[in-house]
Amino acid sequence: MTSTEAATTATRAVSRAEYCVIACAEAWRDNGEVLASPMGLIPSFGARLAKRTFSPDLLLTDGEAMLVGLDGTAEGWLPYRRHLTMVTGGRRHVMMGASQIDRFGNQNISCIGDWQRPARQLLGVRGAPVNTLNNPVSYWVPKHSTRVFVERVDMVSGVGYDRAEAAGVTRFHRLPRVVSDLGVFDFAGPGHSMRLVSVHPGVTVEEVRAATGFELAAAEEVPYTREPTPDELRLIREVIDPKGLRDREVRG
Repeated sequence: MTSTEAATTATRAVSRAEYCVIACAEAWRDNGEVLASPMGLIPSFGARLAKRTFSPDLLLTDGEAMLVGLDGTAEGWLPYRRHLTMVTGGRRHVMMGASQIDRFGNQNISCIGDWQRPARQLLGVRGAPVNTLNNPVSYWVPKHSTRVFVERVDMVSGVGYDRAEAAGVTRFHRLPRVVSDLGVFDFAGPGHSMRLVSVHPGVTVEEVRAATGFELAAAEEVPYTREPTPDELRLIREVIDPKGLRDREVRG
């Protein structure tokens, strides 16, 4: 790459998708040596960026049976029994998707409508209950809307703070953050309710509230999601996602 091309890359406006990658990467900051399990394109780019920069001890997997390096080369075998041990021991941080999520972090990926006769069948509960009760779980939502951020999920797949507390299973339960195409959220609101932490540049707090189906806690002044450093931008654009696949998932 010539110096002119490098300058063009560095000065090109940061896209909404790139802010989302940065926000997802931040979920794994200071996690140490844990297995990062991103589910989805943007979370995968975020995990790889985190490992290349501020969280070098993260363990990455091919999603099946191998631990892999930054270039995808297999570095070790991860048999299923060891994977389960890491889950139950809290040595994994998952970033899952959510077809629905409520103010306390209850997540649904199973069905839409009444469980006895749903209007739409989705993935099923899968490993969401065990994930949420045994290791940190964050969420990625590529299209923020009132259909996803709902007052009450149609079925609980991932366990939220209110249900974990009611069941007395809070010891290892933790939901660090939710990232959407509009902003970043945590559960530091009243009673562990969802709170708006930042909005991506170009988004207003009012837009986020209008796209959310419940009352959302927020500070009086909500900052913008942090800017990527020049090196982070270079890694995203030239190393991690040179084909620009991120912009297909998140359009700004």
